[in-house]
Amino acid sequence: MPLPEEKKPAARKAPARADHPFKGIALILASTVFLGASDVTAKYLSATLPSIEIAWIRFLTFALIMSPAMLPGSPLFALRTGRLGLQLLRGAALLGSSLFFISGLRFLPIAEASATGFVAPLFVTALSIVFLSEKVGVRRWIATAVGLVGVLIILRPGTSAFHPAAFFPIVSALAWACTLIMTRMMAGREHVLTTMTYSSIAGVCILTLLVPFVWVTPSWHDIMFGIFIGVASTAGQWIVVLAFRYADASVLAPFSYTQLLWVSILGFLVFGEVPDIWTVVGAAFIVGSGLYTAHRERVRRSQLLAMPGEPSPNA
Repeated sequence: MPLPEEKKPAARKAPARADHPFKGIALILASTVFLGASDVTAKYLSATLPSIEIAWIRFLTFALIMSPAMLPGSPLFALRTGRLGLQLLRGAALLGSSLFFISGLRFLPIAEASATGFVAPLFVTALSIVFLSEKVGVRRWIATAVGLVGVLIILRPGTSAFHPAAFFPIVSALAWACTLIMTRMMAGREHVLTTMTYSSIAGVCILTLLVPFVWVTPSWHDIMFGIFIGVASTAGQWIVVLAFRYADASVLAPFSYTQLLWVSILGFLVFGEVPDIWTVVGAAFIVGSGLYTAHRERVRRSQLLAMPGEPSPNA
């Protein structure tokens, strides 16, 4: 009798979505607390440790949290993927977003850096044309332009208030937009556990090659705060993913901006930073632009779903 063939473990599939918008809103609000606390702690550590080393501790903690998904015998094993290159590229983009943002925190008030970083949806609008073949209407382009005006109000290039490090959060936002585009490209095909696992692997491998060149021996105090950054950011990312299972991005977007409130409060309590009027006005432009873009996404999605035989590219 021939022996039965051993079945290979199937790749994990993304779970079905459920329509529970209030649960999604509650989760996205919780995520902003974790992500805001992670950003404030990263700024605190940037006074004593290089940005690369802070990011390395963060991604090492991230990888340790995801390690059960890397073990072949584990029930959580999630390394089987049909898009290895895209997964690793997404991990590199996520690393770039984190590294550039932490680099900016060393020189900028945290409210200013965070508000500038929220231009990521505007970059997504532009990148979706090239990589997702989406059509962007005039109104969304106008919203994008308004958001960019908000960035200029915050940065005030050409004045004494401008700091060259202000480009770091912008590059960070661009890298995060690339991360979101690649996430969309894999949506429905790759399980979130697989995506997060490969992101942790890519980040820790790249940073392990870089960190010896900038190494500063951390104190136990620094290590504990670094671990907290890793835990808080991982928890925040995971909660965001859970939130999107229960509600659309257009529903959750307004509540994600509460992170600006948390970082402003924590920035005042920890560093004594008070956002100036230009940061507040610029942030209002960026938030307004983001909210209108989310509204147009919801309108566009409802129109596409109403057309028979033409699924939404964002489904």
